[in-house]
Order: sequence, then structure tokens, then C-alpha cells
Amino acid sequence: MGILWFFLIFISLTAHGNAYGPGSCNHEGGLCRVGNCASGEYLAGFCFEPIILCCK
Repeated sequence: MGILWFFLIFISLTAHGNAYGPGSCNHEGGLCRVGNCASGEYLAGFCFEPIILCCK
């Protein structure tokens, strides 16, 4: 069961879309990260605690 959770978290962290702007940035279009957003991105919310959702 632990492997399944690890795989699920890994997939959610590597999956990303091509959202630009607050209107189109959502779970499918943003990028989930641990810690801080990269340069040029802003914090849009949380994918799930403590994973944050960053958008361009």
C-alpha cells in the first residue's frame, strides 16, 4: 500500500499543464510543487497539504 501512495504522489508532482494566468490555472493546468514556486510562477493554492499549486 505504501508503494501505491508513493507512486500516486510522484505522478501528481510530475504532472503539469500549460496554464497561463489565474483564469486557466487549475489542478489540470498548474504545476504541483513541494516548497516554493519557481521564478516566474505564483502560488495559486494547494494541491493537497503541504503540496502547493504554482502557475505561470
